[in-house]
Amino acid sequence: MTSSRLPVTVLDGGFATQLSVHVGKHVDGDPLWSARFNATNPNAVYKTHLDFLEAGAQCIMTNTYQASIEGYGEYLDLSEAASIQLIKSTVKLAHMARTKHLAESDIREIPLVVASIGPYGAHLHDGSEYTGEYADYVSADTIQKWHRSRIDACLEAGVDVLGIETIPCKMEADAMLEMMTEDYPHVKFWISFQCKDSGHLARGENFAETVSYIWNKAKLLGNDNLIALGVNCVHPQFVTPLFRAVNEKRSPVERIPLIVYPNSGEVYSVETGWQGKEDCVPLEQYVPQWIDLGARFIGGCCRTYARDIKRIKQAVTALQTGTL
Repeated sequence: MTSSRLPVTVLDGGFATQLSVHVGKHVDGDPLWSARFNATNPNAVYKTHLDFLEAGAQCIMTNTYQASIEGYGEYLDLSEAASIQLIKSTVKLAHMARTKHLAESDIREIPLVVASIGPYGAHLHDGSEYTGEYADYVSADTIQKWHRSRIDACLEAGVDVLGIETIPCKMEADAMLEMMTEDYPHVKFWISFQCKDSGHLARGENFAETVSYIWNKAKLLGNDNLIALGVNCVHPQFVTPLFRAVNEKRSPVERIPLIVYPNSGEVYSVETGWQGKEDCVPLEQYVPQWIDLGARFIGGCCRTYARDIKRIKQAVTALQTGTL
């Protein structure tokens, strides 16, 4: 069996990006990012999920990347109990959208609801989710404790998978793997990394070595719930060399299942915002090479809209049916 014939799941796109269609403004720079709208405009969150489902997404990620008890306490003045309840109600918005979509479409496959579990650095609002510098001074126990309350809330509200994403350093990925193994032995999850170039995590560790380490450790721990490793929120041009380093020399049966949901290719700066749209290669053009290298989950991150997911879905379907 060739790699292109193995099942590939299409993810959704940049939640804050598509959300802007409904709220009329971009949310970059807000300390709560799109998570603020869980409290202020839940209907827009619901509609954003529907947009991606209607575009063909087989997974929708909850709007919880930037949601945390600390963040909601500081920026919305919510108590711990109210923060947890808001996270749960946010998961329910994804369920509501899925229910409506299933009622109004003829699809047989039930889309997955995936909890977006962003990195520890996201709540610091200092850009450290793109550097991982907190690995030098924050303990694994502290990181696990911070993640646990949000994970518990998402699981209690009902999710199919945990999407542990935009992880910038090996230490946090290792801590999350150990926590998932010990505390959540029946929960499926993926881990996707933030990378600074075509070879290294944001913190500087070698990507292929880190992925191999985490995958092999999961097997040693007897954890079969790790469904994929990969990257998100990266420039799409980085993805092929990153994936090639992981899987190119592995036999088909040894290949690690990979996940990718990159940015559009635009570049962000605080001073000028997103730039370079005219230079972006459409993401669907990368799909064949990513699948050939072992990608089993493909979607989009920042600056990718529902229309981009629709084109990715078309490319994946064409490959799977042999029409491309």
